[in-house]
Amino acid sequence: MRIGFDAKRLFNNFTGLGNYSRFILNALSETYPENEYLLYAPKLRSHPEVDSLLQKSSIKIHEPSKVTASLRLGSFWRSYNLGNVAANDDVQVFHGLSNELPLTKPKQLKSVVTVHDLIFKRFPEFYKPIDIKIYDWKLRNACQSADKIIAISKQTADDLIEFLGIDPAKIEIIYQGSHPNFKKVYSQDQVNEVKKRYKLPTEFILNVGTIESRKNVLLLLQALKHSKHNLPVVIVGRATSYLKQLNDYITANGLEKRVFFIHNAAFADLPAIYQLAKVFVYPSLFEGFGIPIVEAISCGAPVITSQGSCFSEAGGPDCLYVDSKNPEQLTEALNTILSDETIARQMTERSKTYIERFEPAVIAPALMKVYKKILQ
Repeated sequence: MRIGFDAKRLFNNFTGLGNYSRFILNALSETYPENEYLLYAPKLRSHPEVDSLLQKSSIKIHEPSKVTASLRLGSFWRSYNLGNVAANDDVQVFHGLSNELPLTKPKQLKSVVTVHDLIFKRFPEFYKPIDIKIYDWKLRNACQSADKIIAISKQTADDLIEFLGIDPAKIEIIYQGSHPNFKKVYSQDQVNEVKKRYKLPTEFILNVGTIESRKNVLLLLQALKHSKHNLPVVIVGRATSYLKQLNDYITANGLEKRVFFIHNAAFADLPAIYQLAKVFVYPSLFEGFGIPIVEAISCGAPVITSQGSCFSEAGGPDCLYVDSKNPEQLTEALNTILSDETIARQMTERSKTYIERFEPAVIAPALMKVYKKILQ
């Protein structure tokens, strides 16, 4: 089978959507090396994450022509003409990995689109009006054009039905997995080196994610103030204007010595940081999936996260779930885990069994089943 992919983010994004793209290509090429996987991207970028993938004989790169590139029409090539290009390459199935498909394509080219979330529909206050219009237009076109839609969670599938009126029969739920780095067990020397590099406390509560209002880190600071345990919090993520609100709260409540921010953590160091944490807290208001929950569990950290949305899909029955607007509940959950190491250990052991459903060996066959189904 010849399968084409919109690989823009695979080559140029080294967080969420890029990690998803590379995870999917790794899973498919390892499980089904007999197929051909064609990666279409308007711009290539060398990176260890990408270079290792391109060493596989089943993976081929397709770029715009030199004329198209010289005229700086790579974005036009990707958005408008890519379906025709893929069809001319005898691609049988084209997969848009991040909410988009080419706007034009011949009828014989079957297509699939992965939809990660509809947060811009559910929480429009977090987005610029022009961005909402662009996201909505691209997503509606992709969902209308696609033969099948892959939702990365039941929550995303429900949102597609609620906000876009998509026929449920057109949607397949196929989860995503975490980066293989999070399955590694780092040696004590490696962990100590990371601890020293970032000047981390000996024991701490951890939060990872962009520091923005939707991630709701203020709830964690409010719970920290009343916890009977004097552990500090380490918050890892890119800063936004929301950081000022957090700093104002920290100053007003005398928490300066208990809150540590890391804005520039290397991706390769994240697993060791997770392994050092006593508990991982993810109080986000809403996500498409919540991959940091899976990362934390993979690294052996017990998890407290929010009720509702997709969080229980990512974490399973052995995480603790709290009202994302109730700091008292979060304080109680923190006290429960930090007071009893047996509970913490049981949570992580059982949760590790749960997240086996996010392994490549499960996800790759589910994707292949979709491809074959639309070709019948």
